[in-house]
Amino acid sequence: MSYTAQHLQETIDIVSKLNPADCEKCVAELRGARERGGRLFILGVGGSAANASHAVNDFRKIAGIETYAPTDNVSELTARTNDEGWATVFVEWLRTSRLNAKDCVMVFSVGGGNMEKNVSPNLVTALQLAKQVGARIIGIVGKDGGYTAKVADACVIVPTVNPANITPHSEAFQAVVWHLFVSHPDLKVNQTKWESTR
Repeated sequence: MSYTAQHLQETIDIVSKLNPADCEKCVAELRGARERGGRLFILGVGGSAANASHAVNDFRKIAGIETYAPTDNVSELTARTNDEGWATVFVEWLRTSRLNAKDCVMVFSVGGGNMEKNVSPNLVTALQLAKQVGARIIGIVGKDGGYTAKVADACVIVPTVNPANITPHSEAFQAVVWHLFVSHPDLKVNQTKWESTR
């Protein structure tokens, strides 16, 4: 079997193992945030930050949810990293944004953060603040043992079908899952361009 055939087969396997109930629970959390006038903050690092930026557009434009990603402002991100340290870039951004109980924080991550191993500690400190203020937490992650999966109110775990491909599949399926969310009839309020063009 070629690598391409293997990778595509792994993708099929992941789709078959994704938990629809977890997706529905996330949709319900997002709808609740919109109904109570809350905002959505999407956190991600690396490829997940790029996904967060794309998702901000979709949640704002398609789902009508006021949405932001702290990584979209590179000046503030790098200033905070330089002056305060990487571990606090998200928590201090959220604190300045007055994160509150109406809001929702969504994490895109491969591992979900682990303070003990010093992997994405910025996600951990941000979620600690979210818990403190009563904001809801959603995750799309590739590991069930990370901090996000442990504390989230709703979380989609991208199943591991090949330990050598956890990162590419996790980041690819973030896009699959968030597009599922914004196209879900419980969230979608605006038609997308090509579907509305006759």
